[in-house]
Formats: sequence, C-alpha cells, structure tokens
Amino acid sequence: MKDVIIIGAGPCGLSAAIECQRQGLSSLIIEKSFIVHSIYLYPTNMQFFSTAQLLEIGDVPFTSTNDKPYRHEALVYYRRAAEQYGLEIAAYEEALSIEPLEDGTFAAHTSNMRGEHQKRITANVVIATGYFDQPNMIGIPGEELPKVTHYFGEAHPYTGMKVTVIGGSNSAVDAALELMRVGATVDMVYRGESISENIKPWVRPIFEGMVQKGKITLHLGSRVTEITASSVIVTDHKGDKKALDNDFVLALTGFRPSRTLLTSAGVIMDDDMDKPAFNTSTMESNVPGLYVAGVIASGRNANEVFIETGRGHGKLIADHIVSKESSNPKELKH
Repeated sequence: MKDVIIIGAGPCGLSAAIECQRQGLSSLIIEKSFIVHSIYLYPTNMQFFSTAQLLEIGDVPFTSTNDKPYRHEALVYYRRAAEQYGLEIAAYEEALSIEPLEDGTFAAHTSNMRGEHQKRITANVVIATGYFDQPNMIGIPGEELPKVTHYFGEAHPYTGMKVTVIGGSNSAVDAALELMRVGATVDMVYRGESISENIKPWVRPIFEGMVQKGKITLHLGSRVTEITASSVIVTDHKGDKKALDNDFVLALTGFRPSRTLLTSAGVIMDDDMDKPAFNTSTMESNVPGLYVAGVIASGRNANEVFIETGRGHGKLIADHIVSKESSNPKELKH
C-alpha cells in the first residue's frame, strides 16, 4: 500500500511525486498513456512561452540553448527528472474511478492495456490528469468529418492544401504560420475582433506581417457555422455567410479537464465554472485525503493554471500529508 497514488504523469503529477518522495512518502503514479503525454501532443515544433527555469521540477536543472525551450527539449527534461528520482510510474494504466473507503483510505480502480482490472489501495490520492483528452467541441454540422481535427502536430501533411484554422490563440497562430511555410492556403477564423492578447510577443509581429502580405487570410468577428466535404461556411457578426473552399479544418478551440474521477470520489463542483472545491493552501478537496494538482484545479478556463504555477502544488500537498501524519501517526501505512 502506497502513501500516495498520483493520477497523471504530466509535469504537475511528476512534481507531486518528487515532493512526496522528498518528504519520505511512498508514491505510485498511474498514467493512462505515458510520461508527459500532454507535452507529447503539443505541435512538433512548439516553443514554450515560459523560460526553462520556470518549467523545472524537483530542483533538476533544465538547460536549453534557447531563451524559451522547445517541445522536444521538455520531453527529454521530464524523462530525466523522473529517472533521476526513480519515480514509480504505471504507464498505460487508466484510473477508472476513485472509491473512498470506510477506514479513510481510497481504492483506485484501474485497467491496464491488456484489459486487466486492478484495485489499488492508498492513504491519499492526488488527481493531476491535465486536460488534453477533451477538446472543446464547437457543436456544428460537419465537425465529425475525418477532415476535421482538434490537434495539430506538424504542417507537412497539409502541403499545398486549403486549410481553415479555427481559433485565435497561440496554438492557432503557430499553426497558421507553419502551414503557410509549407505552401498551404490558410484561412484563420476567429470570433474575436482581434487575436488573443496573449500571443507570444516574438511571434505576433511575424503573424501580423504575413496577414498584411496576404499570406494568411484572417477572418475576425466570424465563426465557422458548418463544415462540408469541400468547404466551410463562415458567418460574420452581422449574420452574413460565405463559403470557403477547404480540404482540412484545424479546430484549435482549446481543451477542458475531465471531472469523472473527481465526481466519482464525491468532490463537490462549482456549478458555474465546473471547478472542484479545494483548499488553496493545501490543495486538499472537500474529500479528506484527496488532492488536486495542476490544471484539474482550474475551472472551465484551463489557462488559469500553467506548468509554472501547477508545479508548486506538489509541495503544498506533500507538506499537508506529512503534517497530518505528525498529528495522527497511524494515518499513513508505509
């Protein structure tokens, strides 16, 4: 029996495991895919907004030859941090539900890649599941077509194609620029009157320059209201519609965390923002012994928590578990 089971091997889950280890707590990370799967799903050539130092966990130095590290550097870094601390990770094992038991412990019900079910008992649970598994669906006709994706890996497959990018965030801007560079015809559709104010400052002037030169066609104050096999229908704020020839659609409309594990354990949710109830100084939810870490602690606005802020949740959690052990030594079973 572990002192702590952590659901999710993203940066915040890894950080929580490291902080627990530093406090002498045994832990197991359960990850339904593989280590830092969310970062793996980032675009192949993505550069972080944060500096390498702000992405560090466990005092493991993150060295980069760039001012802001790239995706491939982060993958190497987090693998190295997990290896350095010898973290125990059950990869390709999905947590199906968390069951609070009468004695104050928890049963994590899981299933591995062979379909084998397990019941893992633990004194404490940390849910750090991230949000990349659930894209925000637009809810329009044609969104289910195979030409539509909510993930962007790299531009090469779209060479010479007519591509519509839906969104106005960093991911949409980065994708539009990469697509333009491989010779795609790029339409970018965004409901706002201007692209996001949070666009990376070193990227914004490049993007705006490409729009001014006609390399990227930007449709502001507009929405894609229908997708067909050969076109997208764009409706502006006046209600006027136009059809754009189209081969592929990148619906980069963001993601939202799954709340299934939290609700299965009895965690209370805020009705408006779908945010779990938790103590901000300890990260403990309304269910004693069940904690949240990383973006799962945010509401529907997943941008509320980033790696640089979520990485600190692990220390708050480990400190609180140890303080409980000090006041009630029998609570943890090593």
